[in-house]
Amino acid sequence: MNPSIALDLREAAAPAAPTARAAAGRIADDKAMLRAAAEIARDLHKPNRAIFWTDMLASAAIGYGALAATILAPSTGWALLAAAVAVLALYRALLFIHEISHLKHSNLPGFRLVWNTLVGVPLMVPSFMYEGVHNLHHARTRYGTVEDPEYLPLALMKPWTLPLFVLVSALAPIGLLLRYAVLSPLSLAVPPLRRIVRERYSGLVINPAFRRRPAEGADRTRWLAQEVATSVWAIALIALTATGVIPLGAFLIFLGVISAVTVINQIRTLVAHLWENEGEAMTVTAQYLDSVNVPPPGLLPALWAPVGLRYHALHHLLPSVPYHNLGIAHRRLTAMLEPDSPYHKASYKGLPGLVGQLARSTMGARR
Repeated sequence: MNPSIALDLREAAAPAAPTARAAAGRIADDKAMLRAAAEIARDLHKPNRAIFWTDMLASAAIGYGALAATILAPSTGWALLAAAVAVLALYRALLFIHEISHLKHSNLPGFRLVWNTLVGVPLMVPSFMYEGVHNLHHARTRYGTVEDPEYLPLALMKPWTLPLFVLVSALAPIGLLLRYAVLSPLSLAVPPLRRIVRERYSGLVINPAFRRRPAEGADRTRWLAQEVATSVWAIALIALTATGVIPLGAFLIFLGVISAVTVINQIRTLVAHLWENEGEAMTVTAQYLDSVNVPPPGLLPALWAPVGLRYHALHHLLPSVPYHNLGIAHRRLTAMLEPDSPYHKASYKGLPGLVGQLARSTMGARR
């Protein structure tokens, strides 16, 4: 998942990139790796209902409980501790939007509706903002191109774009309030505005050139229902705060928690890929090598890349395998494939090294 604020950095792209990067998309597919991935995953595609429901509901309950504790805390120290728990738990609950975008919903009836009710609408990130968008990122001929909503060649841009990419996400709560409390109602009365809202502000993307197409049939009905519910919630939140029903301090804490969640996710997005493709179509193996796994024994990735996103590269090989089975798939492939297999080249130790590698890439692109 890349639920990030779109950042227009097109003018910041380096005029020329190293030849090795330009050739990244021309890496031939490793047939042995692809066959092994398909073979070991045959029994891993079905989601475990108990795991999904328990994980999501527990994360949401802990998150909202900790949010309440933050608001009611008797001291700054307790408030900060509770806020940290709220951010991590709600972040985990929110990232189920990624699983929802890949689910065959007949396998988990009602999950999308309950998730939107408990998480998507209250946090102003309903699932329609990712469904119908994220699947384009997995399209064989779209990944890493200008038609990929979740890709920017960050490694080839100027160094200052990286901190800006992260810092702009802190404004997400304000953007979401404007999107749903102001633009949604106005767009119903102003058709040209509705098109802008639909194309540019209805997807969790990082590619500013991406324009979303209108949904059809049942997808359109779900989109409208979720948008109306989120709009009503956003308007009510502002109105209740303005009239004093919700204390201003509680409102600001709520927005602060959402902001922290989006900043953490933006940092995770920053290291989800190597971002070295200049726009040409890539083979599946090239896409895999441009993506990142942060497998055990590291423990911290379970916090900043939860719900299976520590196996992001593997997810690009096996997008239909649910998050709770990716660790099994990784262990099977690690044991099956030879040491010189490309599979092992997408595994990294942790966040600091990945951020440093990306920063060095931007410095190289600058030269």
